[in-house]
Amino acid sequence: MSLGTAKQAGAQGQSAPVSVARTAAAGSWAELTAEANRVGKPAWRPMLAYVAALHQRATHPAAPPFDYEWEDLGPGYVYGNAFGHWDVVHEIIDVLPSYPEHALHQLLNDIKNQEPTGLIPGSIYMPGGLARHDSVYWNHSTQGHPPLWPVAVQDYVRQTGDSAIVGRFYTALVRQITWFENNRRAANGGFFYNDILLKKWESGVDEGIRFDDVAKGALACVDATSHVYTLYHIAAQWARQLGLDADYYNQRAAELRTYIQTRLYVPADGMFYDSWAVQNPALRNLPFESMWPLVSGAATPEQANRYIDSYLVNPKVFLTEHPVATVGRRDPKFELRMWRGPAWNSMAYWAARACLNYGRRDAARLILEKALDDSARQFRRTGTIWEFYHPLGGHPETLQRKPTSKYNVPCRDYLGHNPLLAMARLYDSLR
Repeated sequence: MSLGTAKQAGAQGQSAPVSVARTAAAGSWAELTAEANRVGKPAWRPMLAYVAALHQRATHPAAPPFDYEWEDLGPGYVYGNAFGHWDVVHEIIDVLPSYPEHALHQLLNDIKNQEPTGLIPGSIYMPGGLARHDSVYWNHSTQGHPPLWPVAVQDYVRQTGDSAIVGRFYTALVRQITWFENNRRAANGGFFYNDILLKKWESGVDEGIRFDDVAKGALACVDATSHVYTLYHIAAQWARQLGLDADYYNQRAAELRTYIQTRLYVPADGMFYDSWAVQNPALRNLPFESMWPLVSGAATPEQANRYIDSYLVNPKVFLTEHPVATVGRRDPKFELRMWRGPAWNSMAYWAARACLNYGRRDAARLILEKALDDSARQFRRTGTIWEFYHPLGGHPETLQRKPTSKYNVPCRDYLGHNPLLAMARLYDSLR
């Protein structure tokens, strides 16, 4: 799971929409429903069946700017019908392996509107939804999103064996790398998200604690640097598969791996930090973003195992009643407010994959089981899945979302951060 030059792919340009033939292996909503009724613990299955139905309910017919049917973030998203960001990656992974055709369509939709600069839009807002937009719009220049989609492509290829599709995505990947190199390269090495400059929350972590006190500047973020490492790593794999020169990507991946291991890590703490927190101990906190070097596979085995034991499976830090707490429980900045303490199931999923990168099946199983147990408990009580959950096992509706806005409770029926089928599937593989 751990994650040639731009000239190789840039000249290819955007190819025509891919025609995906309907075959018995394409999957269906019925197959997703059937899977929901057999995976995981019996106590989870009513919730999983609800999630399967919610995927279908959140899917709309093809319409500009998409070539295929498109899935929104969930009908309860307060800002309206939206597609993209890292939410769609979680939805894609969730429907695999029962509906790979739908997953592929979402991947193709995701790269369809890549800008000439290489930027892949963050969220694309469509007409309708709770916010009742009357037209399509998105940010074309200053705000991207965490580039996790190549991981979903890798998962799709592993699931279907359709390795030929890599040729369709390689161009988009190289162009996105070029965008990061031109627009998000940090002054001190590594890469950054514009949260530190504009507070547009490009990282996906709105109002995250890391940016409370830091001065503005193009300083390396541990999440952005780990995500770009993944891009280089996968680009090298795809280049070799396509018979292209992978040396540039291999070299850049190796450089970033060393940078992460040495410049974004404090051995005394056994913790990964943003570059400014490495330099200034007063700025060190316990945000969950510190796990991305493990998710990407950039951490050494020694660093990873120490991090897992000291932080991920420590009840005083991230292993809360509903993991993963987005801020370590013992951190003074921990609070029951969106991305500043509450638990997101998508992050529990990535944490589990991080553990599996280093052979820690025990930790992955523990995280998944606790997250699914509490999600099912809250579903039995409320009949919905929530945008995020109470880390101490309380009621999600008592949490704060954004106190300065009119939307100060977690969204209901929010699919984008609830890959619960994927979590149950992964849990079964560890039993």
